[in-house]
Amino acid sequence: MEEKDLKLTPEMFKRIPKNDEEAELIARPSISFWQDAWRRLKENKVAMLALVLLGLLIFLIIFGPYFNSYSPTKIQSKLKDITPNSQFWFGTDSSGRDIFTRVFFAGRTSLIVGVAGALISTIVGLLYGAISGYLGGIVDMAMMRILEILASLPYLLVVIVLQIRLETRNLWTLLLALTITGWTGTARMVRAEVLRIKAQEYVLAARTLGVSSWKIITKHLIPNAMPILIVGITFDVPGFIFSEAFLSYLGIGLQSPATSWGIMCSEATATFMYLPHQMFFPSLMIAITMLCFTLLGDGLRDALDPKLRK
Repeated sequence: MEEKDLKLTPEMFKRIPKNDEEAELIARPSISFWQDAWRRLKENKVAMLALVLLGLLIFLIIFGPYFNSYSPTKIQSKLKDITPNSQFWFGTDSSGRDIFTRVFFAGRTSLIVGVAGALISTIVGLLYGAISGYLGGIVDMAMMRILEILASLPYLLVVIVLQIRLETRNLWTLLLALTITGWTGTARMVRAEVLRIKAQEYVLAARTLGVSSWKIITKHLIPNAMPILIVGITFDVPGFIFSEAFLSYLGIGLQSPATSWGIMCSEATATFMYLPHQMFFPSLMIAITMLCFTLLGDGLRDALDPKLRK
């Protein structure tokens, strides 16, 4: 093919006028990491629905027992085993207690176990993992061997041993038993993140300037590991709630006069075949709570991932 010369003429070009106002225009507003994470979380409809349902559930747990005049603990033999109706919205149990009032009253204990257990495990795992990952060497090796020994202990065995040793089955004994080994997963996760972060230039600069190890851990390493910890908490809360319900259902968790969703399910086992509503409502609360926290955790994981930032 023969090449033809391109003839350029002034009419082929258009002069773009200079506009000082457009030159100073910011194409995208400057926002912080947490503002951007909240913006992306709001775009996740499933996570926001889970957040709304979780907020509604917490509201009912706090104020639900006051919606009627029935006591969650008072036994009334004349009102026992009533199916749901206009007077008793969720029916009554085998002791005549209103299930609607009791299920939200019991939710306070379950939610305390879940939130307190997750926070305690996160704090202990955060400090342990950050120190282990930052110091490294022999210290890191020794701390990880201790962690592996604790992680290998089944929490069911720990609960039984503590109950026998302390001769009590209250809320604090259960929390102690669940958190003795519950922080090991968080510690592993934090250690891996610290090993990645401590190789960054700003950590090396802080060391060069003579900043103490404790300040580097608290000012640089822990704040940068917070996103994965927040996600971890949302997954730990339903895990602790289910563990408490499972142990109470087996009869080795909390005991009367304390009440929880697990205790309600355990008490409803005997009447499940002909009065299934007594087990249905506490089981539904456990399922909704675990589902909401799991979906919210998925949304937070995507929102806090800097690789997905647009």
